[in-house]
Amino acid sequence: MDRDLGVLLPRDLPAERVLPFARRADELGFDELWVVEDLGFRGGLAQAAAVLAATSRVRVGIGVLPAAARSAAFTAMEAATLAELFPGRVHVGLGHGMPAWMRQAGSWPARPLTALGEHLDALRALLRGEEVSAHGEAVRLDGVRLQSPPALVPPVLAGVRGPRSLALAGRRADGVVLAEPATPEYVRAALAQAAPTGPFRVVGYDVAAVDDDEAAALERVRPALAWVGEPDWAPHLEPLDVAAELAAVRAGVDGPDAFARALSAEQVRRLAVAGTPAQARAAVAARHDAGTTCVVLAPAGPDPLAALEDLARLLPAAAPAPR
Repeated sequence: MDRDLGVLLPRDLPAERVLPFARRADELGFDELWVVEDLGFRGGLAQAAAVLAATSRVRVGIGVLPAAARSAAFTAMEAATLAELFPGRVHVGLGHGMPAWMRQAGSWPARPLTALGEHLDALRALLRGEEVSAHGEAVRLDGVRLQSPPALVPPVLAGVRGPRSLALAGRRADGVVLAEPATPEYVRAALAQAAPTGPFRVVGYDVAAVDDDEAAALERVRPALAWVGEPDWAPHLEPLDVAAELAAVRAGVDGPDAFARALSAEQVRRLAVAGTPAQARAAVAARHDAGTTCVVLAPAGPDPLAALEDLARLLPAAAPAPR
């Protein structure tokens, strides 16, 4: 199994810093760079195109495109274009999208699981060069075929978190993109629910900070954990032996920011890749051992470019030589 290390492009990075961040991630040797598509921020496909053009070797993942926001045919055209121009460097994530955002945009389907399955099937078939006719609930195509499908077909991963969606991914996707926190316990539970029968990539996001001072690293990631106590994140917490503790913390405070402030240092350690280089390397290794193909680090702190340099200390070439 691959034991890749990636980094997440912050969604709110000022525009003039986006390409410098991507180039530096490429130069430092990260295996993958993932971009996000959150409502009101930047488009995932546009970011991926710009980042691919600005870099030379890093693989770029789109994590994730909300399936119901676009026609499957046009999503396939965009993904195929990237894969043709940058062969072997594109991974496509497709998911439900956050329900509240999708409802704001008027795009939440009546049956989200059905819609995602239909989009996954159509997108993967089109990228393989097949002619697709579909008469489903969410995807309706009549003899659609890409005129120049990519020679290297990009993997299509499902960005999901619930048990039924993970089971769908195991049957109808090339892997999964797991939102943060993708702890070892959550990764093992997700793989058990997906139950794939063939090759299957697991991309796991985690908030991350590396510092020679462990306490400083833990404090940097703390604000980014604010939303972990909210209901949507329940699947991430349920496999943890500290799930009851975290629920009690959430019940005793008012709002996400107060939840983050109330977390103990040990709870922060469990929910992030944070600490000294040795501690953070151990956290990454534990995720790989649990089945994560690529651990994607979301840089925490006020300066993402500076954080990127610190996170690069976790790359294999940066590890200290054995004595």
